[in-house]
Amino acid sequence: MRIAKVYRNGQLSGNLIRNSPKSYEFRYDDAWFLNNTLPAISLTLPKTQQLYKADHLFPFFFNMLSEGVNKKLQCRQLRIDEKDYFGLLLATASNDIIGAITIVAEKTIKE
Repeated sequence: MRIAKVYRNGQLSGNLIRNSPKSYEFRYDDAWFLNNTLPAISLTLPKTQQLYKADHLFPFFFNMLSEGVNKKLQCRQLRIDEKDYFGLLLATASNDIIGAITIVAEKTIKE
């Protein structure tokens, strides 16, 4: 299991969890979910429910990844498999990213 904290403008908004290569979850933080003045982090992850599950990395997060030559260079330099989208997201989305969302690795638990 791999867990990452998702921040919006520096404020904790939820957790992104990879249980296995075919099991992903996004869960809004309790304080974020209950505060009606705070927006959803994405139109595809509205605050109508607190927990989302998928068998692939959620498109909102997948679209934060580089593509093409940039992705190949990042993977080579960081020594990450090109198909490890979650690992690449954790390695690249914590800093130097465009937009309000940042993702910080929290912990890894043996699967």
